[in-house]
Amino acid sequence: MSTAVSTDPFLDVRGVHKRFGENIVLSGVNLAVPRGNVITVLGKSGTGKSVFLKCLAGIVRPDSGEIRFDGQSLNAGDAVCRAEFRRRCSYLFQSNALLDSLTALENVALPLEQTTQIPNREIRDRCMEALRQLDLEKHRDRYPSQLSGGMQKRLALARAIVTRPELVLFDEPTAGLDPLRRNAVFEMIVKYQRQFGFTALLVTHDLPEALVASDQVALLDGGRMRFQGTPEAFNASDDPTVRAFRDSPGELRNTIAALRRGENVNTSNDL
Repeated sequence: MSTAVSTDPFLDVRGVHKRFGENIVLSGVNLAVPRGNVITVLGKSGTGKSVFLKCLAGIVRPDSGEIRFDGQSLNAGDAVCRAEFRRRCSYLFQSNALLDSLTALENVALPLEQTTQIPNREIRDRCMEALRQLDLEKHRDRYPSQLSGGMQKRLALARAIVTRPELVLFDEPTAGLDPLRRNAVFEMIVKYQRQFGFTALLVTHDLPEALVASDQVALLDGGRMRFQGTPEAFNASDDPTVRAFRDSPGELRNTIAALRRGENVNTSNDL
């Protein structure tokens, strides 16, 4: 007997709104995240990408809208569904959020110690395995300040995957990194997403890397998702908002060339 495979999104966001006082950040955001994919939400700085991710994680409460995870609604009042979501999801903060007073091994062990009743010996075994899988085993007794930036990123990921999540949320994972390190972080995410099978949802403004690494991309602008689809469809889109974001490097080259020729050019006021 064959078993039907669900085509429903693993994470389904419908009409999410969020405002802070008079500042409207999200005004009806929709996003469908398929299971087992790498999905990247793109957007300019200050467009609400991190707020959107925090709404999904329950760190910030949306004003309205619905978020469904594996078919279950994550309403704020449903403590059981929220607890199940937290058990099956991990969140990587932009700053890594590692505790400087704990060793690498102790940082990785923290979520298991706080959220499970697993015996200490099993916790250590699982943490050592996570460190080994991310090539950090020999650094288990070092503190975060003794590790390179790339190692700290891997350590944060080790802490996230030690709970064996089905969904990992990445908040600006390449913020403040040079191009080579940005590439390394995207490579790390894709490598371990394939290895462990989790669904990855990222927010970033790093367009070239995201288009290479993602199964799908979405564009957040003006409080709404203006696009969701494959990188190929994004590159082919004629939508004006997509084009403005996607083609900005080319526009910059043209503007700089015109300025160097001494032409009078109206420059951007988006800073």
